[in-house]
Amino acid sequence: MKDLELAIKQLIIDALELEELTPADIQSDEPLFEDGLGLDSIDALELGMALQQKFGVKLDAEDKSTREHFRSVSSLSKFVATHQQATGELPQ
Repeated sequence: MKDLELAIKQLIIDALELEELTPADIQSDEPLFEDGLGLDSIDALELGMALQQKFGVKLDAEDKSTREHFRSVSSLSKFVATHQQATGELPQ
């Protein structure tokens, strides 16, 4: 799971062009929005598209669980891992 968390941290940095950060700067359990990393709704859209491209996950903005998936890197990695197990896909 730590490798997946690292991959998601790097994806956040790359997709949102946060060159001033390194994966080590992002705590796995810190909130991605507001007080934590400080992402906004546009960042969420961009990150959602990047997650779909890299990991093949399907996200529904209308689904209330989507907000919980985007709570932190830890919650995103659990969501991606669950998706990969359900579909039999290997991590990229």
